[in-house]
Amino acid sequence: MKRATTIRRTDVILSVGTLALVLLAVAAMAATGTLDEFGAWAWERHHNVLSWYIRPLFLLPFCYFAYRRSLFGMTLTLVALATSMFWFPAPEQSSSGALEFLAMEREYLTGEWTVAKILLALIVPLSFAVLALAFWKRSIVYGLVLINAMVLIKVVWSFYFGGGAGGLTLLPSAIVGLAVCDAVVLYLIRRRRRRSSESSRPAGHPG
Repeated sequence: MKRATTIRRTDVILSVGTLALVLLAVAAMAATGTLDEFGAWAWERHHNVLSWYIRPLFLLPFCYFAYRRSLFGMTLTLVALATSMFWFPAPEQSSSGALEFLAMEREYLTGEWTVAKILLALIVPLSFAVLALAFWKRSIVYGLVLINAMVLIKVVWSFYFGGGAGGLTLLPSAIVGLAVCDAVVLYLIRRRRRRSSESSRPAGHPG
């Protein structure tokens, strides 16, 4: 019991330390006046659609670490998710649909934040919290439903605020990411049920 308690405490310390380092980095850039410059640099790289395709895939390690009850692993995944927008180089040329969608997204983020807008934004951390709880409690089926709901909400948001062109621009990466996530989780569900069935079978049973 003491060992388990120590591991949990270390997990929390590492998670808090990681978040503190991220906040310190942001604060340092703000203090030196380089935050806007960094934001512009990151936004240009965000035009690379590869970052759009990998973003849904971060749900897999997040769910894995939640299933393993690793708070530090979940924290690292969220940091990776947040920084993935500038992992790839800025493209030499972007499609008109991508430019239109990103222009809408930028206007949305930099525009006035009303109460309704804030409540809508809170859906994101709330969704991740519920998703983490589902896998933490080993409720993989409920977790799968939540993954699909989160991606669906993102797609609906893109169509509602970005119009048809904006929604269609995001749709391929959302579908591909969701298909990969569903395939992996469904495989794990099937594998888990098979193991459960084999473990409950009497010894020497021919099967």
